Amino acid sequence: MQRGKIGLREVRALHQAEIIWDSSVIGFGARRQASDAVSYFLKYRTGDGRQRWMTIGRHGSPWTPDTARDRAREILGEVVAGADPGGEKIAKRKALTVAELCDRYFEDALAGRVRTRSKAAKRASTLTIDRGRIDRHIKPLLGAMSVAAVTRHDVEKFLHEVADGRTAGKTKTKTRGLARVTGGQTAANRSVGLLGAIFTYAVRKDMRPDNPVRGVTLFADRKRERRLSDDEYAKFGEALRQAEKTLWPAAVAAAHFIALTGFRRGEALSLKWPEIDLARRTATLADTKTGKSIRPLSCAACDVLRGLSRTGELVFPPSRGDGRMTGFPKFWARIAKLGGLPADVTPHILRHSYASLASDLGYSEPTIAALVGHKGRSITSRYVHSADAVLLAAADAVADKTAELMGDQKAPGVVVELRKAGA
Repeated sequence: MQRGKIGLREVRALHQAEIIWDSSVIGFGARRQASDAVSYFLKYRTGDGRQRWMTIGRHGSPWTPDTARDRAREILGEVVAGADPGGEKIAKRKALTVAELCDRYFEDALAGRVRTRSKAAKRASTLTIDRGRIDRHIKPLLGAMSVAAVTRHDVEKFLHEVADGRTAGKTKTKTRGLARVTGGQTAANRSVGLLGAIFTYAVRKDMRPDNPVRGVTLFADRKRERRLSDDEYAKFGEALRQAEKTLWPAAVAAAHFIALTGFRRGEALSLKWPEIDLARRTATLADTKTGKSIRPLSCAACDVLRGLSRTGELVFPPSRGDGRMTGFPKFWARIAKLGGLPADVTPHILRHSYASLASDLGYSEPTIAALVGHKGRSITSRYVHSADAVLLAAADAVADKTAELMGDQKAPGVVVELRKAGA
């Protein structure tokens, strides 16, 4: 350890692990590390008596003995004014990153400690989607940033990068094998929406005072106006009849059931036999996108269910293994191909078409909402255990119209001779 004014000669003369202190600026020094690199540093005490060792930089452009000495004087001036530059540098280095924040948020959400606007814990299917958006969009673009450093400008940049396909690619998954990430405006809107929820969580946990997502303008939602035409209904019906001969029966039945009920794909594939009351023609879904939901079942839908064999708890079981039918998209693609249907015809289009048919038949919005399980049901619905006669009649009317368009053959009726009065 030496003391003297530090110059280039003194720096070059330093041995490994040797330190030289500057005689003109107290606390300023240079040190050769175990390698040949030389670093300039400053040792000082904060206003509360804490001792700090702050590295200014490594010898070489822009740091020379003179420029490093000038920077040491600036730092000491900040310390006299009450600042702690070294402490701030440490805090930034140890600051929570967006990736770490996402992991904490997801851990709490998984444990039921994150609530939705309806004050319910997030559903498992929603968490799966959230995990995908975090891993495929948020972490790659914002994960390395500190939580405190993210600004609205960063969020707006993130929105446009996802929309432009910056995060597009293929990712291996455990359940489906391969996930194709395409980006686009809808994906960008949904990812920013999740990011807003994550930063709301950060504000609640006192990790930062504000939410940088607020004020960010999203892309206009593209409302789905697509519905099946009469010709497409006929093609779909013919495709189902052909698929019954070659495809997994439960998959074909699931597609048929969705068309006749307007169920969401996930609701149909998760449907369990204990949730169905064929006598009352009612399905009671305990866990849907909008919470508990009671749906009326048309006679046509009940006929589809009666035609299934009960091999387990699930109404539409997979062809192999346990759990939900994860291979349904492939079965759907084959059904659509058999009917020559356009690529934009999806199970959700069946749901939208069902609601559109109900509207064509003159049913009101509250009735249609009850048929398809939209939000807005009366609070008294939590005490109801079966669908009423009005909803059952509406379900029959819409299903019968759907079956007619699909070219379904009605089952022959059974004539029952009634006894004459007084006999």
